[in-house]
Amino acid sequence: MATFTTTLAKGERENLADVIYRIDPDETPIFSALKKETSNGIFTEWQVQNLSAAGTNYASEGADASFGTPTATVRLGNYHQISTKSVAVSGTLDVVDKAGRDKELAYQKVLKSLELRRDIENMIGDTDVARSASEPRKSASLSCWITNGSVGADAGAFATGDGTDTVTGGTNRALTLALIEDGMADAWQDGGNPKMLVASATNRSNFSSLSASGNLVSNDVNMTAAKATTYVSSTSVYLTDFGTLEIVPSRFLGNDRIFLIDPDFASLCTLNGRNFAEKEIAATGDAEKTQLITEWALKVQAPEAHAMILDLNGS
Repeated sequence: MATFTTTLAKGERENLADVIYRIDPDETPIFSALKKETSNGIFTEWQVQNLSAAGTNYASEGADASFGTPTATVRLGNYHQISTKSVAVSGTLDVVDKAGRDKELAYQKVLKSLELRRDIENMIGDTDVARSASEPRKSASLSCWITNGSVGADAGAFATGDGTDTVTGGTNRALTLALIEDGMADAWQDGGNPKMLVASATNRSNFSSLSASGNLVSNDVNMTAAKATTYVSSTSVYLTDFGTLEIVPSRFLGNDRIFLIDPDFASLCTLNGRNFAEKEIAATGDAEKTQLITEWALKVQAPEAHAMILDLNGS
């Protein structure tokens, strides 16, 4: 007797899941940690005040007052950069019955918004770009503001620290706990208290290995019933001599750098009305067109509150 199977039969309905699975990462640790501000001009400025150096201070009884020159503020600024994502969806695609979403245009807007966040995260941390007023305007990236920490030997040199120039690369070297401690000490001496260590996946693993081999990881387990032994080889919080660091991995940071960030003194400044704004573009056919626009600038209120370690070789 011949068996009638699905191969021979006609009319089997498709079994397409009504869910869209997205594996591409959208976590943006630096973008998320920065405070959010608004501004009203394409060049946003702020002032930094330093105290005079501490010293001995003796005064004779009845002596006249003496007057020194006050320490002036330092005026810093950064340009707003325009970042965009655009999408065009045909009228037919927007109305046909689709699996996993209703309106295609609305779905694409969500995706483009996530992509914009990823772009900004990448430009803040993984590029070395000085501020520029030339079109297209550019916001100075994080490495252009920091002068604490360490760059590689030989030609390595920090940027000026005001966003106007970029860091000079030096000789690559391996990550060590001493480099992190020195960066924390530099920032602390200047008044900062970094709370985040942001690193690539490779440097995140390297750091955990350094911590474990240096006997900095201790796992004490209290239990009321017998359980299988668990070994923890990851360090998520690092207590340094100058404060506690939360270790945060970033998928958008290269293996050549680590940042020690004090979130109290850094923010993302967006132009009023241009913070992930939706702009409908005039139709030129049977399609809906939309552009997402954000005009932003990295604002590092106190550059000396942060530190970075550059020229790492990923080992």
